[in-house]
Amino acid sequence: MISGLITKGIGGFYDVRTPDGIVICKGRGLFRKDNFILSVGDEVMIEVEKDGTGTIREIIPRKNAFIRPPVANLDQIVIVISLARPAPNFTILDRLLVMAEKSQIDIVIGFNKIDLASSEDMSKAAEIYGNIYPTVFFCGKSGEGIESLEEHLKNRRTAFAGPSGVGKSTLLNRLHGQIRMETGNISEKTSRGKHTTRHVELFEMPFGGMVFDTPGFTSFDVLDAEEDELQYCFPEFAPYIGKCRFNSCRHINEPGCAVKDAVSQGIVHSSRYHSYVSFYQEINLKRRY
Repeated sequence: MISGLITKGIGGFYDVRTPDGIVICKGRGLFRKDNFILSVGDEVMIEVEKDGTGTIREIIPRKNAFIRPPVANLDQIVIVISLARPAPNFTILDRLLVMAEKSQIDIVIGFNKIDLASSEDMSKAAEIYGNIYPTVFFCGKSGEGIESLEEHLKNRRTAFAGPSGVGKSTLLNRLHGQIRMETGNISEKTSRGKHTTRHVELFEMPFGGMVFDTPGFTSFDVLDAEEDELQYCFPEFAPYIGKCRFNSCRHINEPGCAVKDAVSQGIVHSSRYHSYVSFYQEINLKRRY
């Protein structure tokens, strides 16, 4: 058997990159019997047949994995949000951030389409997120600011997440011109992208590192988190957790709340706090029903 890395999976067949090149493989029957989902990013052991095809026999233990989309062994997520067409949706961004925090994956926020944005748009985004996460501003279409993003991608396996229409496929084409992925226009009626990525694939970047093209990283159910976990998914809350009047404070309606005091002082941004409250209520409702 030889080791390899799954770089693409379509219809039960997997491209596995090995020291000898790409081998097209199927998973052994036991994976299907156990309902085990092989994922792009899985490190595997394969057995190569005489005809050059292979069978995946073993999965190396994962450091992380996602079901939607099926990807494994990520080092970080770059959450891409457009600054215009469509307008930035900070609630969706915060939802994606909670998902990544809960998964304990490094996060970079990428604000795309700076060519269409006003200075006020960029200032607002930087004001809310710039002191919490590494934040880069760029234009995937023209390439302006792309070098700053590339620095975050070097020598890492990165997934791009974000709502439809924010320019992820255009951005990946810019990062690696050989990909030439189909890109869609923005629907004038909904201001959303016409989805173009149809399968998961892992690409090697010319400047180092690998990037997943992931059609499913658009929105998530945060709401895998428990009520008492959610506060830890907002890093800016950390200095205030444990300093509230009540040890069981959930930072909603309780008096003497250090987090709410930080919001009122402008230390924690109100936009982020409102997302926290909305998500908390969503989790609470889901738990009851």
